[in-house]
Amino acid sequence: MRKFMFLCFYLFLNISGAKELTLDECIDKTLKNHPDIKKAALSVFEKKSSVDIAKADYLPQINVSAQYNPIDTFTMPRNNQFDTIEDDSWRVNAALNQKIYDFGKTTSTIKAYKKDENIANLSLDDAKALLVYQVKNYYNLALLKTKETEVREKDLQTKEELYKQAKALVKQGLKTEADATSILSELHIAQDNLAIAKSDFYKTLTTLSLYIGEKIDVDTQLKETTETKNENVMNVDLLLKDILAKNFSLKSSQEEIQRDNLFYEATKSEHFGSVDAIASYTHQDSLNEYDESMVGVSITIPIYSGGRVSAQTQQAHIAKEISREAYNSQKLLIQEEVENLVLDLQRYKYTIEAKEALINSSEATREIVEARYKEGLSTYIEVLDALSTHLFAKLGLLEAKFDINNIINRLDYLQGQIQ
Repeated sequence: MRKFMFLCFYLFLNISGAKELTLDECIDKTLKNHPDIKKAALSVFEKKSSVDIAKADYLPQINVSAQYNPIDTFTMPRNNQFDTIEDDSWRVNAALNQKIYDFGKTTSTIKAYKKDENIANLSLDDAKALLVYQVKNYYNLALLKTKETEVREKDLQTKEELYKQAKALVKQGLKTEADATSILSELHIAQDNLAIAKSDFYKTLTTLSLYIGEKIDVDTQLKETTETKNENVMNVDLLLKDILAKNFSLKSSQEEIQRDNLFYEATKSEHFGSVDAIASYTHQDSLNEYDESMVGVSITIPIYSGGRVSAQTQQAHIAKEISREAYNSQKLLIQEEVENLVLDLQRYKYTIEAKEALINSSEATREIVEARYKEGLSTYIEVLDALSTHLFAKLGLLEAKFDINNIINRLDYLQGQIQ
């Protein structure tokens, strides 16, 4: 009795001391530590810098230059002849250029780069949603492998007991040695399948550890989420409408269309040139020392550029059309995927019902066949068939529920859900 109490206390300590890991914790750690998120966040800052660079064209451009010549040759007319004098000279110049009007080129360029910044933000959100989707799948896979391991362990125990019974029946002369040998073979297969299930579980934990940025111990308890999944997505039209409005990739494609259109408008404006205010001040010290200043307006009109501006305009127009068709193509792909996912979800409803019915029937069949086998009324083949049917029904139910979770997680990702 004391030994039994000590064993129970020891098991309680082990179970209570095991670390628990929830899906929300995995998601939070992944979003904080994964390099894809850090890379996407840096891209946002990069695009913001491009906006600041484009805005600089609105501001005055001031340049200061200086030049010093230790030896400078000057020519002086004297008595209808030219004399040369060598001396040093220096010059300081300050120039200011302020853009007045460029027919909307700068304005369109700034707006285009702001669209680029919006695209980077949407890409960051999409990267987060994609990682959440992947973490959910790996977490569910780890849960699946945990339950599969439990099923495999129970199957192994059943076959171990069956093998012991077979050996006892062989000694009694009720069964042949072939019966026991065949069951022993199935026992070895069950051991191998259990080892494979455990190996897959360890691999899944390793992958999940890489996502969250810390090692997950094998004895960590994965908490199964109690959140009720919303499986009421049979109305494809409403679901698709919601996805088309919220999907990060589609939003990004829409921003790309607007960005390329703005770049096209900016390129067209180059045909008209620009109007600039200019001012400069120069101090010159050579043979004579003097100051020079200038204030005025400069008008630049490109008359001929070798076809460069026209080619750039055509290129920008083509880029705009490509963005539009890329959006339409992506929209079709998403529509196709959503419709297929909903069809799969509807199909799995019947799969679950079939697997549950098969488990109940195979359980009853297994119990009857095992009882008949003990009485010598059934063969080992019938027993093993009943065990296999029951085992694969239980595994099939687990896999079907796993596939349903993956479908719902995929629909969540397509809807732009980050949590």
